[in-house]
Amino acid sequence: MTPPAGASEEHGIPVFRILHVSTGNVCRSPITERLTRHALVARLGDERAGGLVVESAGTWGHEGAPMEEHAAEVLLEYGADPSGFLGRELLDEHVIRADLVLTATRDHRAQVISMGHSAGLRTFTLKEFTRLVRAIDPATLPGPDADGGVVERARALVRAAAALRGWLLAPSAEADEVYDPYGAPITYFRSVGEEISAALDPVVTALTGVPART
Repeated sequence: MTPPAGASEEHGIPVFRILHVSTGNVCRSPITERLTRHALVARLGDERAGGLVVESAGTWGHEGAPMEEHAAEVLLEYGADPSGFLGRELLDEHVIRADLVLTATRDHRAQVISMGHSAGLRTFTLKEFTRLVRAIDPATLPGPDADGGVVERARALVRAAAALRGWLLAPSAEADEVYDPYGAPITYFRSVGEEISAALDPVVTALTGVPART
């Protein structure tokens, strides 16, 4: 059974779960997961960021595998922590628990939605969600210090993005893709890291109500 929207809790405290999905869960989704966590803590601090739980998995995930060395190196270059990561295969329970699923590609998005669990309205490619978030007036979202805090703000953001999906289409299919750097040299991993970081910045700003420090 799929829990009702907004029912996610951890230790009795409401949380908002973000799930990043790629193929093997050793390159793109680990980079995205750890960069998201790093950015949330930088904006909110450890305690407030705790309401936003960030995880990842792969549609063909290498269960228990460490992230690729180049992926870990890229994270360190951003000041993010790659330690302790273990790959996971995407399971129904991950999708059921997630309040927002952000995928590397359109194919991953289709695979998540095909699993059911009413995932369609909360599953986007990362770049698609970035495009939609940029079009949402932050003034229409609950303030991060209002009742419910960043959790309620995040839930409102997903609803607003889903409502806009049919109106703001990508200029091309490639515009919504983050391509797989698996097996590529570190320079390609760095370009993928830059791509992911740029896409995440407006998303984290919208989630937290706090812009990045310049």
